[in-house]
Amino acid sequence: MERAVPLALPLGQAEVFQALQRLHMTIFSQSVSPCGKFLAAGNNYGQIAIFSLSAALSSEAKEESKKPVVTFQAHDGPVYSMVSTDRHLLSAGDGEVKAWLWVEVLKKGCKELWHRQPPYRTSLEVPEINALLLVPKENSLILAGGDCQLHTMDLETGTFTRALRGHTDYIHCLALRERSPEVLSGGEDGAVRLWDLRTAKEVQTIEVYKHEECSRPHNGRWIGCLATDSDWMVCGGGPALTLWHLRSSTPTTIFPMRAPQKHVTFYQDLILSAGQGRCVNQWQLSGELKAQVPGSSPGLLSLSLNQQPAAPECKVLTAAGNSCRVDVFTNLGYRAFSLSF
Repeated sequence: MERAVPLALPLGQAEVFQALQRLHMTIFSQSVSPCGKFLAAGNNYGQIAIFSLSAALSSEAKEESKKPVVTFQAHDGPVYSMVSTDRHLLSAGDGEVKAWLWVEVLKKGCKELWHRQPPYRTSLEVPEINALLLVPKENSLILAGGDCQLHTMDLETGTFTRALRGHTDYIHCLALRERSPEVLSGGEDGAVRLWDLRTAKEVQTIEVYKHEECSRPHNGRWIGCLATDSDWMVCGGGPALTLWHLRSSTPTTIFPMRAPQKHVTFYQDLILSAGQGRCVNQWQLSGELKAQVPGSSPGLLSLSLNQQPAAPECKVLTAAGNSCRVDVFTNLGYRAFSLSF
């Protein structure tokens, strides 16, 4: 159900309250349903909205088609990260991760299937969980955030099996090297750390800000986004958005983007990035800026590519951030329309 409006407010004031909520809304996270026809978006008020992509993309779509099918209160604080398995929607907030059944989530009054809290060092510690990452071969979930650790949870038993320690400040982002059981993490300490999941050991560290060509001291050293493709990694944040060859720990391409980037992903022969500013940026691997496609939000925090084979008609890119809107790009060249909380 939707976040409650204070009961004492008259109807007119309630509408003003809701309008102010939308005005100050930030959408931190997105996740596509296993069927590819629905999109979940999580905001700073702890709400998750479920949008019907198939209805919004229909030739008979109306303005109402761009509104949520259902909105429910998932966490007390912001919904920082979400991922989907073949059955579940997993969401992360302050100190907890929750699971929801996708088949039930469209029903109003949906209740969580389970929730878990990582084993923190003290009972008073409630750090935010900034990133969730599925490891399908292990049937496990990795979560990381404010306590500077990567926690691995067995999805079958719900137990936490290990904690990976090495970061000295909170962790912003995670990425999986699919061909090998390795995970990369990027944090406020300015380091990208590579972890071998077989040994639970840190096997490589790249301190990006120490490379003169990447360093931008006026923006800080934090790593806010990263993505991998085999032996390649792209990362950014305070330092410049940079393509790295992992085996040699060598920066190969510095992308000429002044604004700090908050999300990055490989897509075919391109790199897509977003952050401060309205645009989704399309980069050639050589560093050439192919296109900047403007959206409706003043800043972007997450990109989601819907590539579910079950719904090719819903193959879209969605972008969200510092507004109540989720921009929908039916191709990479322009914003087709926006979904709205």
